[in-house]
Amino acid sequence: MAEQEWMSEVRAKVGREYGRVYAWDEVNAPMIRQWCEVMGVDNPLYLDADYAATTEFGGIVAPPAMLQAWCLEGLHMNNYAPGSTDENPYEVLKIMEAHGYPSVVAVNSDLSFERYVTLGEKLYYTTRLDAIGEEKTTALGTGYFVTLIMSFFSQKPGGDEGDDERVGQLLFRVFKFRPANVPKPVEKGAAPAVPKFKRPKPGVSDDTRFFWEGAAAGKLLIQRCTRCGTLRHPPAPVCIKCHSFDWDTVEASGKGSIYSFVVMHYPEVPPFEHPNPIGLIELDEGVRLIAGLVGVKRDEVKIGQRVQVEFQSFDDGELTLPMFRPVAA
Repeated sequence: MAEQEWMSEVRAKVGREYGRVYAWDEVNAPMIRQWCEVMGVDNPLYLDADYAATTEFGGIVAPPAMLQAWCLEGLHMNNYAPGSTDENPYEVLKIMEAHGYPSVVAVNSDLSFERYVTLGEKLYYTTRLDAIGEEKTTALGTGYFVTLIMSFFSQKPGGDEGDDERVGQLLFRVFKFRPANVPKPVEKGAAPAVPKFKRPKPGVSDDTRFFWEGAAAGKLLIQRCTRCGTLRHPPAPVCIKCHSFDWDTVEASGKGSIYSFVVMHYPEVPPFEHPNPIGLIELDEGVRLIAGLVGVKRDEVKIGQRVQVEFQSFDDGELTLPMFRPVAA
């Protein structure tokens, strides 16, 4: 089937709503407590019944970020609660796989909330195929962005479907693609070739060129307004304080602390090592930047940890990046 034909079949499904997936249990305090323990959350609004009773909610509420957890299938795949739909909201991804687009990258996931959910509520969600983008070519390969929207509802006991209240929404977008570098079949008796992957290079513009040229020279350069002296990062054409277009650069000490961090586990994209710790670094000069963390185990990264920049070269010197290594307090 020509690509135009099967893509027309796929696009015809845009706007389709897939049935309900129910929660196994009502919103309950034990699950909230366990979730908070795992996530390191100690807000008394979620955990302390006496305190929560004094608030506008009149009792314990569930953490908003926990919304998706109520309707998960559990440890066993597709073990959804009774009454849940057997429709597959990801059917378009299966069709794309069958036509040579087998790979997927999680691009973004946006969770929004209408209100807190309270103890005793029973939730469910529906899924809508919201959009399929035009064909796009990236460094990973050629493919399509697919957007799904899951809407979460609270059931009204004994009420009609129209009485159910929407309490939140999850937008999930993936890039379904045909890999750009597909390994060729290995001839019988031949040693398999080891593909060499390079790191993607940053986009360089007139506003950011100084930063990357400085990194190549082993300098951490920060943009400075020459009118009011305000430092700014990421670089921009206009001062965020006095709106002047005039600027120069100052070399930062490279010392700072970890303001926040994430540890990337998936997707495992070569040539990056995984798990991959990435920090939001607050420099002693007052600005923040995002950079890789080195010389630290993932379970040892801490907020407030002191770090020092070091410049590392990749791909035979084609790319130099500022990385940050923990130092003694």
